[in-house]
Amino acid sequence: MTAPSDPTADPTAPPNLVLRIPPPVWALAFVLIAAGIDKLFDWTFVATIKSVPLAVVLAAGGLALMGWGVWTFRKAGTEIMPTSPANAKLVSEGPFQLTRNPMYAGLTLLTLGIALYMGTLPFFAVPVAVFMLARSIFIPYEEAKMERQYGQAFVDYKARVGRWF
Repeated sequence: MTAPSDPTADPTAPPNLVLRIPPPVWALAFVLIAAGIDKLFDWTFVATIKSVPLAVVLAAGGLALMGWGVWTFRKAGTEIMPTSPANAKLVSEGPFQLTRNPMYAGLTLLTLGIALYMGTLPFFAVPVAVFMLARSIFIPYEEAKMERQYGQAFVDYKARVGRWF
């Protein structure tokens, strides 16, 4: 029997709770948790790593990459939600020529920008959590779905374009 988050599980089964919550909602939840933890302790005694200019560049770059990915999906007329039963098209234009996951990469960059702006350790856990959630749950689920739907075309795309960059 396969686990509910196993991408090889029955494709007709509804996705588990983790997958039903959109990745940006997870990222926001992680930021709010980090803010709460940050308020509980004075993390400046442990370490402070702050760079507002770099934070702005990373956050803006992350937002731009995510926006470009969403715009490309909408232009292609395909679904943005990771748990959609199928996708209308295998998108390989725009940012999808550089990375198979521009929206996850952008979300990770955005949260890294937030971490550099805030400067304390709890916030640096957020991009790690976003990256790990995408890498271990969302991307395997989506890649299994795309491989079932597009077969060799998706396998060829995976061979051409890296998962992250």
